[in-house]
Amino acid sequence: MVAVSVAVAGAFAVAVAVAVAVAVAVDVAVVVAVAVAVVVTLKERESMPTIQVSDETYAKIKSQLLDGESGFDIEDLDDMIGTCWFFRTVTYHLVGRIKRRVANFFVLEDASWVALGGRLTQLVRNGALEEVEPVGDALVNINAITDAFPWVHPLPKEQQ
Repeated sequence: MVAVSVAVAGAFAVAVAVAVAVAVAVDVAVVVAVAVAVVVTLKERESMPTIQVSDETYAKIKSQLLDGESGFDIEDLDDMIGTCWFFRTVTYHLVGRIKRRVANFFVLEDASWVALGGRLTQLVRNGALEEVEPVGDALVNINAITDAFPWVHPLPKEQQ
């Protein structure tokens, strides 16, 4: 294990810590972990210049920075309401629009059960679903979701 730390004082204080750990298991795996942290003090943060922009301008800047990538900004599960998602759970896959959240469930509308999605990259980028069955409304248990991807394609309307 190698550890390095650097502290710089000046216009603003920055603390940088770098730790590298290497673990080797014979004929099994090699693991390398690197951690880097940069800290700006609250006093320095308050003295930094800020600008205010309208929500419309912020949205334009954000879309330009994403440069065509499908990004999303979520701070709370309720921020997902009204948007479409492809969900992978521990036992099945669903795609649909989140209508609301009730306890530990998302209520989906225009939902479809995805029996066979094919390659994940093509599914997320192009909306390519091999076998899909529209089911209308559905509930998905939030605790069973293993991962989710924003769905920017038309929701399936026909069984394939």
